[in-house]
Amino acid sequence: MHLLGPRWQRQTRRMLKLFGVLVILGLALACITSWVLDSYDTAWHPKRSVQRPTAGDGDESEGSSPPFPGGELSNIFWFIQVSDIHISRFHDPRRIPDFEKFCTDTIEVIKPALVLATGDLTDAKTESKVGSLQHEVEWQAYHNVLKRSRVMERTRWIDIRGNHDAFNIISLDSTNNYYRKYSANQKVGSFHYVHKTPFGNYSFVCADATLTPGPKRPYNFFGILNQTQMDLLDTFRAESLKSNQSIWFGHYTTSTVVSPSPGVRDMMRSAVAYLCGHLHTLGGLMPVLHSRHPQGTLELELGDWMDNRRYRVLAFDHDLLSFSDLRFEQWPAVLITNPKDAQYLHPGVEPLGRIRRSTHIRILAFSEAPITAVHVSVDGEPLGKCDSAGGPLYVLLWDPSLYLTGLHTIRVKVEDAAGRSSVREQHFTLEDDLTPSFSFVQSFILLTDHYILARVVFILTMLLNVGVLLAFRFLSVPSGRGFYSQACMSLHHVSTMDTFFYSLLLFNLCTAIGPWFIGELIDGHSGACFAFGVFVDGHFLEGSLTYVVGVVQMLFFNMPLTSYLCWSLHHRCRGNTFRSHFLRPGCRWRTLAVHVFMLLLLTWQAHSCYFLLETYGSIAFFLSPVRTWALALSLILVYRAWTGPAPLLREHSKSVSPS
Repeated sequence: MHLLGPRWQRQTRRMLKLFGVLVILGLALACITSWVLDSYDTAWHPKRSVQRPTAGDGDESEGSSPPFPGGELSNIFWFIQVSDIHISRFHDPRRIPDFEKFCTDTIEVIKPALVLATGDLTDAKTESKVGSLQHEVEWQAYHNVLKRSRVMERTRWIDIRGNHDAFNIISLDSTNNYYRKYSANQKVGSFHYVHKTPFGNYSFVCADATLTPGPKRPYNFFGILNQTQMDLLDTFRAESLKSNQSIWFGHYTTSTVVSPSPGVRDMMRSAVAYLCGHLHTLGGLMPVLHSRHPQGTLELELGDWMDNRRYRVLAFDHDLLSFSDLRFEQWPAVLITNPKDAQYLHPGVEPLGRIRRSTHIRILAFSEAPITAVHVSVDGEPLGKCDSAGGPLYVLLWDPSLYLTGLHTIRVKVEDAAGRSSVREQHFTLEDDLTPSFSFVQSFILLTDHYILARVVFILTMLLNVGVLLAFRFLSVPSGRGFYSQACMSLHHVSTMDTFFYSLLLFNLCTAIGPWFIGELIDGHSGACFAFGVFVDGHFLEGSLTYVVGVVQMLFFNMPLTSYLCWSLHHRCRGNTFRSHFLRPGCRWRTLAVHVFMLLLLTWQAHSCYFLLETYGSIAFFLSPVRTWALALSLILVYRAWTGPAPLLREHSKSVSPS
């Protein structure tokens, strides 16, 4: 009892300290979580309001002036967006004929005022999908579709470059820059197009962030806008203030664009929406990727044509933007333009008061067969059958005063003469301060500057890895038989044996500041790739995806290699060899699992070397400290750990003795 008293008090103090640390960490985590969720909350509320244009950005419009949405085919036009077409000479033989049918039949049915093709017109990849190369035959196929379908005679076709359209191109004047020869638009760089109608002008501003020069994949996944390009976009923004509304469009999402402060999102603050593609629904994980910028501008990423055959129909109806994401050959296509979907309201620039003073529900319905019926219900109550107002517009008389408060649901069912039907359902509200928020995941993907996040994670990971090596080389480690003590001792073995310490230190420093490889980043033009960016033919492209690749390299090779060497030397220190440590009772399967895991990591590193060879050639393969050399170094270190001199017990006994 006498002995238990002091021991119990020490254990109590330790538990109280641990409890205090956990409470502090819990509070810190709660604060960080609250801040993150609030930062990505896109709903209209006092903490994060949809800001109205500042002075000089145009007059504030509340929609108090006519015209108001009524029963006539007036003050409305519609247009189409299609993205990531990826015309390919090797893959998906149906892609080209489907695209031609889209240009011929779909465009003929919808009759859009203009079409925005937002990048990646061609695939520009080798048959193995590893390398990247501009194939003139792909561009000729794209051009021939436009010519045979005569789509440019029936609508304004505006096609812009994506990252695939800039693969392996050293300059805009290069002979393999086929965009300038075969595209419909042939305008390289950002531009401002004004669509003129009898009821006003509408601005379409292209933000072209594709890289020049354009390296081979994957290091042009992020776009870059320099200060000169940002100044040009600011000029376009000022010009667009004279229009009724403005739409910005580009290939990259704003989260994958590197731009100087205050950033590209702030530049497009006066626009009602930014239309883009690029992310391909993230392999089907995110079929809908929409969000709202802090300044209020909507960001609407469109799924790809390549695999999903997606396209989008948008309409400005009395200066209110509505849209519907559709699939190829799914008819009828339905778009409700009044009342507008509550989630996509932009009070800062749209005349939302016109919805409250409108007299008719307005619906655009398209189909290859004649439309036979358009039924409307609100909050489950049938309102009746719409009348045709001419063209694809169908209208139904309604009384907005019945829905002035709360969130309501409008449901539209469209039927055509071929017996097909489509249902469109959306929420609407007539309140000024009620806007549903987009999901956290959508907002995180679209509103985060991922190159900054990757840069921070890369630096922290690198500091952790290098810092641990340095700390355990010069600091004493605790003695004991627990897991923590054994782990510290293992790290001490690696850090105090010069062969392992200097090899791992130089490898990590090379990953941080040295060249990853030197080779032809563009055919005929040599360069070097670093974590902080890419040098090619005298040009410097700021680091973006390089940081992401660096984080993956650190987490899936550098750090596991260090851990495996620690584990191996720990067994050697205890008198085991490579064969004998398999024979320990009860540890055979666990030991096998560790070796299999390391073998998988070595295989992954070998595959990275193969990717480097296929993408950038043999010079890059042989001059790659972080890929090829690192693979050879890791094999040597693993062999040395199991066959070289074992760490001596008297060496680590010195380390645990008091200084």
